Amino acid sequence: MLKTSIIGLFILSIVSVPFLQDNDGFDVLLKGGSVYTGASTVAQNLSIGIRGDKIVYLGRNQNLKAKKVIDASGLIVAPGFIDPHTHALQGYRGEVAHRNISFMTQGVTTLFAGNDGGGPVQTGVILDQMERQGLGTNMALFLGHGALRRTVLGMEDRAPTDVDIAQMKSIAEKAFYEGAVGLSAGLFYAPGSFSETKEVIEIAKIAASHGRIYDVHLRDESNYSIGLLQSVEETLEIGRKANIPVHIAHIKALGVDVWGQSVNVIEMIEQAQSQGVIVSADQYPWSASGTRVSNALLPRWSLAGGQVKRDARLKNDKLLARIKLEMAENLRRRGGKQSILLTGGADKWIGQYLGDYASTIGMTPVDAAVSIILEGDASIASFNMTEEDIQNFMQKEWVVTSSDGGRGHPRKFASFPRKYERYVLGKTITLGQFIRNSSYKTAKIFGLKGRGELAVGAYADILVFNPETYRPQATFSNNTRLSVGVDYLLINGLLAIEDGKVMPVNAGKPLREFYRLN
Repeated sequence: MLKTSIIGLFILSIVSVPFLQDNDGFDVLLKGGSVYTGASTVAQNLSIGIRGDKIVYLGRNQNLKAKKVIDASGLIVAPGFIDPHTHALQGYRGEVAHRNISFMTQGVTTLFAGNDGGGPVQTGVILDQMERQGLGTNMALFLGHGALRRTVLGMEDRAPTDVDIAQMKSIAEKAFYEGAVGLSAGLFYAPGSFSETKEVIEIAKIAASHGRIYDVHLRDESNYSIGLLQSVEETLEIGRKANIPVHIAHIKALGVDVWGQSVNVIEMIEQAQSQGVIVSADQYPWSASGTRVSNALLPRWSLAGGQVKRDARLKNDKLLARIKLEMAENLRRRGGKQSILLTGGADKWIGQYLGDYASTIGMTPVDAAVSIILEGDASIASFNMTEEDIQNFMQKEWVVTSSDGGRGHPRKFASFPRKYERYVLGKTITLGQFIRNSSYKTAKIFGLKGRGELAVGAYADILVFNPETYRPQATFSNNTRLSVGVDYLLINGLLAIEDGKVMPVNAGKPLREFYRLN
């Protein structure tokens, strides 16, 4: 039986009272700041004592001793932010430490990777590699439904046999034993788009048996196929039939045909919550999504079989005519030729809108898009959302902050400070709401142990930022500029940022242990 709330699901072994005597020394003492514990949205004047990787004192005594004292007067002290949707595995190669500096400088101490169905099936191998190589931040990994499907079925557009399902379930069992935080699906993307709902339910049941969560990029955030509302209903059906908490990734109403449907989506979700389905979502604070030209414009059927077969179809005049008609419609629903900014790939088009690049080379926008795909494809920023829908979702307690951070978009470098600058200072949400839904609430949704909260016994993942200077610097034209205003960042008790400078330390840990969610 699904519960109506996740609050009662966590029995924490942490309490907000000191268990060391006031005259005991600490490794680090934070004092003088406006402290938001995450659980509370109200600022308090508290001191925080840290020993090793844990918070061991939280109280009002300002006259304590420590090896290092940080005076946070005039600053905001909060739990380190948790980013539940990133593409931080991009570029993870060899024996180079995974620093995640673009996230640390936003105040993020823990991030998730393997979203959109892409999480590696060899969960334990990747987590072990992270432990050997070192991590700047804590990292948790999803098992990807798309990766499972690719392992068993390749890029075939067909239903799995019973043998195929059994093989996927076996791989999933192993991944959850090895520490996957949940099952991620990208039902918009091939090969996840080739799956039927009943297939996803069967794999989600394995995640549910381990007390994990189902995280999904909806099959359709627009009206490409079954539509936004039907895609939300599909997710709710998976939650009911697999008996699993469901989480909608980067919730949005994408494209001119579904603008305004945030109201309908919210009504559907809250009705399901009232009936006992556990539903949550995350959101990045941008009106532009990020993907590739091929993902945005090509019809799903043209992607079956992988890149070689895709390119063969694009070179087949008869098939190309059909593909181009569908591409033109997909471009229209995203807002037209000037809604697509080319952010990656060849230098000759980077920084140009698709319509401008097409004019430069004397092609239609669709023909230019085909040529880009055949020349290696390109990452894009796709301007396809309205401010009204963004704010409608953001104001909901069950919607937490994320970045969807990957190459070619400023959200990898600037999502959390952008939300602060645009929506906290702009009075869409309060500072306390922003902090809670960037830390505590996220930890509770995904079952992170001892993180997302300033409390005795919790890990010392702590953010100290200046409310006057905490700002994004990355833009769509210069999308790799680091954010500013984080004065101190502690990860597992170690200073990862000190006096605004990133320190040469790998303080993060690969995360494998989580609270059961059912």
